[in-house]
Amino acid sequence: MKERVEELTKILEDANYAYYVLDNPTITDQEYDKYLRELIEIEEKNPELKAEHSPTNHVGGMAIDKFAKIRHEKPMLSLPDVFNEEEIEDFVSRIEDVHLKPSYVCEQKFDGLGVSLVYKKGILKSAATRGDGVTGEDITHNVKTIKSIPLRLKKAIDIEVRGEIIMPKKSLEKLNEQRKKHGEPLLQNCRNAAAGSVRQLDPKVAAQRGLDAYIYHLPDPEDYGLKTHYEALEFMKSLGFRVANLNRLVTSKEEILEYIEELGQKRASLPYDIDGVVIKVNELEYQQSLGFTAKYPKWAIAYKFPAEEVYTKLKDIIFTVGRTGQITPNAVLEPVIVMGSKISRATLHNEENIRELDLRIGDIVAIHKAGDVIPEVIRPLDERRDGTEKELVMISDCPICHTPLIKKEGLIDYFCPNEECPARNINGLIHFASRDAMNIEGLGEKIIEDLYNEGYLTVLEDFYHLEKYKEEIKGMEGYGEKSVNNILANIENSKKNSLEKLLFGLGILGIGVKNAKLLAKEYQSMDSLMNATKEELTAIHDIGSVLADNITQYFQNNRELITKLKDLGLNMKYISTGTGSANNELITGKKFVLTGTIEGIPREQIADFIEQNGGSVSSSVSKNTDVVIVGKDPGSKYQKALDLNIMIWDEEKIKSIMA
Repeated sequence: MKERVEELTKILEDANYAYYVLDNPTITDQEYDKYLRELIEIEEKNPELKAEHSPTNHVGGMAIDKFAKIRHEKPMLSLPDVFNEEEIEDFVSRIEDVHLKPSYVCEQKFDGLGVSLVYKKGILKSAATRGDGVTGEDITHNVKTIKSIPLRLKKAIDIEVRGEIIMPKKSLEKLNEQRKKHGEPLLQNCRNAAAGSVRQLDPKVAAQRGLDAYIYHLPDPEDYGLKTHYEALEFMKSLGFRVANLNRLVTSKEEILEYIEELGQKRASLPYDIDGVVIKVNELEYQQSLGFTAKYPKWAIAYKFPAEEVYTKLKDIIFTVGRTGQITPNAVLEPVIVMGSKISRATLHNEENIRELDLRIGDIVAIHKAGDVIPEVIRPLDERRDGTEKELVMISDCPICHTPLIKKEGLIDYFCPNEECPARNINGLIHFASRDAMNIEGLGEKIIEDLYNEGYLTVLEDFYHLEKYKEEIKGMEGYGEKSVNNILANIENSKKNSLEKLLFGLGILGIGVKNAKLLAKEYQSMDSLMNATKEELTAIHDIGSVLADNITQYFQNNRELITKLKDLGLNMKYISTGTGSANNELITGKKFVLTGTIEGIPREQIADFIEQNGGSVSSSVSKNTDVVIVGKDPGSKYQKALDLNIMIWDEEKIKSIMA
């Protein structure tokens, strides 16, 4: 652990020097955030490893030597970053747990360079960068060239304000056009272009860069008789400062999330870059009572929008065995935040994909979430290689049972042919109980592994015999009577599932959720599907000859299993969720938006019901929305629906339709 702390410290120190001193970033912001968060977590768990010079003690980087230094009267603190809804909820809960009921101000998180502006009797006297949070660089000569920063205020007062210097997107385009004509390297993004521009020694150069600025913080609002942060924003605007017009005063977590969603949709169309949302407690007295840590205010956070792709290190490639015996290579990654989730593993699909991408163990790789859901490695960063990377050596034996692997004709995947391979059996059981299959709540992977190892659960029909082992399971470590009763009740309820759930749960090779639903609708019953010929199946749209072969072979080999499940009381028919009914007429072809909380029914369940009845669900209200479903504590979507005269369904209405 000590070695990792030293390694992370060196990475961050080198990155700080390259970025703040040399104006030449060597890693991305996302990578920097990842390493910093890892170091913070290690130091919190092992405080004895935290050195006095740790990068976590710094708020920013170092002031560079070519500019004079300015010491801030109050430190320019940074804000703690959060990356998902759970962390936002934790922030709100921490405040409410001390019996405060504040309002919040939501603001854009500008992607530029922080600046402090000091005025004496209304005249601009100095401008400084954040620097290390205590001492910044004197950039007054360049800031005076930015037209949106007033040289004289509308009132002759002494004041310090803080904000962000940015380069608008059009300014960057124009600048790069000029650089291209002169054969100069193009600037990659607005933030680095803004930072480089205000660090020019010649203010004439900065004046030509088309910089802009937004002001968002008043360090001493009480000195001007103000009581809230929102009042401070309005006060600064009245003095002549440019303040963002998308700021919003909200009162709940739900409204915070709605603001984030709406701003995320507007992000690409804005004339400048933003990389997130800043959330601040509005009431100044609450800010004072919440106070500060050594580095951050406790009354504000910065939510960062998910990066479309992020970089991390490919530490290893390991192989797993699926329920059909298919061998899948998986990337073992240095943990990284992707779309709000911490990711340390990602599928690499197959050997051919690894060869095509030319992935090597030790590479820095780019990853994203395919379809915003599944983490996927998309390419290596060849330019970051140092010669220590290793090419993949494909395994020849099953990693679990050590049976020699086979490659089926016409396929690129390897398979373990041993039908008794423990990994195949366990993964098949986990799949059967999963949400998209039989949806047996309470039966997670670890519990299924425990029950498998005890011999209580080895084949699919064993799920419906677990009642016989109730007392034995209750005697296992970590299993109480209540949890066991819940699991057994959920198993019993799963017998009522519609046919497509069972079809998907059986694990027929190549049959996913969509095709399972297609087959269930087409044949209506298990018996009809089992008796279908290959020719009949192939005639169905989206079911080709390979899938038709898989289906017919499965039922030829597993009729006894289906009979057992039928005898145990599992439903073998497709259950329509509204086709041809009044519900269908109310929903089919319409666009819905959900806001607020419907007591007793999760949003996902309502959305599934709408989609099963031919409707669609959107995240935002527009003139194309047909119905807004409103629950408890609705946000701004409700008001927008009223403004646009869109039909409103309350909790009672949607519950009656779903009954």
